[in-house]
Amino acid sequence: MQVLVDADACPAVIKDMLFRAARRAEILVTLVANQYLRTPPSPFIRSIQVPAGFDVADARIVELAASGDLVITADIPLAAAVLDKGAHVLDPRGNRFTRENIQERLTMRDVMDQLRNTGIDTGGPAPFTARDSKAFAGELDRFLARHGTPPRAPGG
Repeated sequence: MQVLVDADACPAVIKDMLFRAARRAEILVTLVANQYLRTPPSPFIRSIQVPAGFDVADARIVELAASGDLVITADIPLAAAVLDKGAHVLDPRGNRFTRENIQERLTMRDVMDQLRNTGIDTGGPAPFTARDSKAFAGELDRFLARHGTPPRAPGG
C-alpha cells in the first residue's frame, strides 16, 4: 500500500502531516505535481514532476494507483477514476470519497460547473481551516490504523 498525493493544490500543512505519517508508518508517500516539489529526505517520501498540461498529474496518479492504495485529492473525477481501481480516497479536508458517494459528488460538480458556465457566481470552496486540518489528521490516522502495513517483528 502506498499514498499518492495530488500535490499541486494540496495544502502544505497536509503534506507535512503525510511526511510525518510516512516516516512513522514506514509507508511510501508519493507527491505528483506539474511543478518541482521540495520533500524531506526519506526513503518513504518521493515526488514525481509531470509535464504541465490539463490533467497530466491526474493521469499519472491513475496510472500509479492500485487496489488498497490511498489517494489524497479534492479532484472529484480523479477520485472516481482511482476508486474504480480499488483505491481509497481522502480529500485534504478529511472527507472520504467512496463508491457509495462518488456519483452524487460528480453530479453536484457538474451542476456547479453548469451554473458557473452561465455566469452565476458559485463562490468557490470555503477557505482551508485548522478544523479541516484536524479532520484530515483524524481520518488519516484511522485509515493507517486499519490499512497500514503491519509492524515489523523485532530484528526483522
